[in-house]
Amino acid sequence: MLSNAQLATLKTDILADLVFVVIPNTLDGAFEIAQAYNLLAAPNYTVWKTSVSTQEIMENGFIWTTVDSLTARKARIWDWMTRLGQINPSRTNVRQGLADAFGAGSAMATAILPFLKRLSTRAEKLFATGTGSDASPGTMTFEGNLTYQEVYEARNLP
Repeated sequence: MLSNAQLATLKTDILADLVFVVIPNTLDGAFEIAQAYNLLAAPNYTVWKTSVSTQEIMENGFIWTTVDSLTARKARIWDWMTRLGQINPSRTNVRQGLADAFGAGSAMATAILPFLKRLSTRAEKLFATGTGSDASPGTMTFEGNLTYQEVYEARNLP
């Protein structure tokens, strides 16, 4: 559910789009606009994922021999990070923990980095913060699909 501030931001964005402003302010029109917002953003906007399973990391790009060369301190960091079965790379302290365990720019960090980010939708980009480049992903404040009800509510704000 979008906050009032997010609804106002959405309304402003809709009004600024020449394609959207001519779409009737009906439930069908809101559905059409919501569908467009739920497509990938163009141009691409990269964001940090909010949940990545440790299984995904370990099955894709994990360099197993790197674990053998970790000091006890660094191995403990990695062990504690993975105990819950998932990590939230959108959190700065989690990314710092990975850097502390494996070294920023290390082969391991480079190998797992692609699995910590993804492309956002137009709606997610609208509410995200940050650069949104592949090298500097944005952070989402909204994640998921925009509903036609939210679009309709935004369009009908005073």
